[in-house]
Amino acid sequence: MPSQTEGRDEAAMIEKVLGGQTETFHELIRPYERSVYLMALSLLHNEAEAEDAAQEAFIKAYRHLGKFRSDSRFSTWLIAIALNEARARLRRKQPQLTDSIDDTSENSPVPAQLTDWREIPSETLERKEVRSLVRSALDALPLAYREVFVLRELEERNVQETADALDITIASVKMRLHRARLMLQKQLAPQLKSAVPVSRRRFPWF
Repeated sequence: MPSQTEGRDEAAMIEKVLGGQTETFHELIRPYERSVYLMALSLLHNEAEAEDAAQEAFIKAYRHLGKFRSDSRFSTWLIAIALNEARARLRRKQPQLTDSIDDTSENSPVPAQLTDWREIPSETLERKEVRSLVRSALDALPLAYREVFVLRELEERNVQETADALDITIASVKMRLHRARLMLQKQLAPQLKSAVPVSRRRFPWF
């Protein structure tokens, strides 16, 4: 099935918007509406707030479209705006929230044995329940780790796009993703390790 963005000339669409054809903006952002919403939802955990954050992100993108640099992908720029909007809303609710993380330390927890939740038999653990466990574990990650995991594993952004969206180095992306995986393993292993036979246990993100 072709991608919604296949064959699109986004640079030309942006020029049209900046030239006064404002209706083209809706066509420009349409393929990314769900991704922006899901990114906001992954941080805010509230559908109404996520919708508001996504809407505000699109408004800001429209207002600042002239500042977009064509050397980066429009979708990455848009996701970065959505992330900043969601972060701002989080900090208003949680003033103590911080993104301060040491990406240089090599001290990491040892990964625990974990089942592959995609292979758990339905009669043992319903997929909905498994997804709920994974979602809860993801929500418990520190914000900086959660952002990287969502972009890399759920949104399937590459390392460079993730670094650009978060305004961090590629090395930091790799380190945070590694630690996020280990944290998820540690939290999920006790709940899932008995769900399938030992011979079938593995973690999908390794």
